[in-house]
Amino acid sequence: MLYYYAHSGHKVGLERVRRGVSIIKRLKEEGKEATLLVNDFRAGLAAKELGVYEYVTIETILDIDAIAQTGDSIIIDSNEDDKSRLIKYCSDFKNVWRFEKSEEDNTRINEIMFKLECQNESCEDALVVDDEYFKENSKEQRVLFFLGDTDHHKDILEQEEFFKSFDMELLLGNYFFVKYEDDIAKLFSKLHETEDYIDIIKSSSTVVTSSSQTAMEAKVSGANVIYIKVYDDTLYPNKLLEEYGIKVVNGFDISLVKECLINTSKIVFKKVSKIDISNLLKII
Repeated sequence: MLYYYAHSGHKVGLERVRRGVSIIKRLKEEGKEATLLVNDFRAGLAAKELGVYEYVTIETILDIDAIAQTGDSIIIDSNEDDKSRLIKYCSDFKNVWRFEKSEEDNTRINEIMFKLECQNESCEDALVVDDEYFKENSKEQRVLFFLGDTDHHKDILEQEEFFKSFDMELLLGNYFFVKYEDDIAKLFSKLHETEDYIDIIKSSSTVVTSSSQTAMEAKVSGANVIYIKVYDDTLYPNKLLEEYGIKVVNGFDISLVKECLINTSKIVFKKVSKIDISNLLKII
């Protein structure tokens, strides 16, 4: 049995769930089943909306072996401290894959790494975007803002001046507080529900976001993308985003974002490739 653990929750969001769903769907197309492990019920519901219907909730990375049994295989996408539990996982499980936590992160035991700079068959590509975003889709002229799945510190409300400087539509996050949308509605021309995530990202001509996974998905779908760097824990570094033509702004800088919205010149950048699971299939 293959399990895919995606660290998720109201403090860390669902970026790793979206990445995991993408790989699980591709595996299923090849006749390989994988069960998603997440950290709460809401993450499981989001996975269903994205196309993966089987999931199990566990507390943390330390509880993977409460579900996965000796001889199973596991893919781990998490920045948590495993407190050396990885040693046990690599001993008990048939195969262990792990996403890098940073550019300097390398194999610690005998696990196979997902890395952003993957040069050979000894690792897998950590830049993962669902095939859905590669499909052609008509665009609507809108500037869509998606902070992320959570706004625990109410950053949107704190940036009232920023949002009143633009005509943006908001895609709500899965973990926004109850009635929070009533407070922030006055800052946006329209609100979109979380269950419409895929369709809204694909159909928006411009996407402004603080989620690096969302930035990549929007770029693949053909949008003009502005990534606002707000949080330290991000899947993809600024330099990588810029290599793929995503404009990066540090913080809620009104003048720089206005400049990025005006400058839509078509410069040729690197293109994101579809998910390649050929190496995974050889081992699973």
